[in-house]
Amino acid sequence: MKMYKKLVVALMLFVGSNIVLAQSGVDPEYVKVTNERAQKIVDDLKLKSSEDQLAVRNIIAEQYRSLSKIQDGRDAKIEEVKKSITDKEKQQKTIDKLKNDADKKILSLHKSYLKKLSKKLNNSQIVQVKDGMTYGVLPITVTGYNDMLPNLTQEQQKYIYDALVEAREHAMDAGSSKEKHAWFGKYKGRINNYLSKQGYDLNKESADWHKRLEEREKNKKK
Repeated sequence: MKMYKKLVVALMLFVGSNIVLAQSGVDPEYVKVTNERAQKIVDDLKLKSSEDQLAVRNIIAEQYRSLSKIQDGRDAKIEEVKKSITDKEKQQKTIDKLKNDADKKILSLHKSYLKKLSKKLNNSQIVQVKDGMTYGVLPITVTGYNDMLPNLTQEQQKYIYDALVEAREHAMDAGSSKEKHAWFGKYKGRINNYLSKQGYDLNKESADWHKRLEEREKNKKK
């Protein structure tokens, strides 16, 4: 009986949220896409309560939609500026202001989003959500650096990890897969510069690493 009541509550919340979104003019197909995207992240959290699963899914999905609203609005205004302002200097100043205003809104949204998640999830689960929103690039990249450079000091490992954590915070708010990966690419450039200053020949280390990876693949097939 309790399970039945939970399912009824969950269904009412789901239907209700979709009705509100439909009335507010949000594209139902986009709602579906963001809900499904968020659900994949929630599934990995293994939350026991169906109410918590739905609540967290809605928080994540709403974050995707809110980010898109800010970014789409910014991009539309920038396109309008490019058409209406011919003076290049004035045009660029106006565009820069639009980008800065959008960045401020996104930063505020980012903080609000994490606050909402913290009411439903612990720190470890929030990290899972962040990785879910950024395709797990952080743990994959950390593993890659440690495998390529097995003699990294604790200080060097910390630098790499901290840099990638910062990249992930930005990537979470990016509007596309390409933009998310670009943030990690930017910070990986910083990491590589740091490691070069630490005395690593990354071209050689990378070549040697790929040889080791090839050897592992060959050994697996034997």
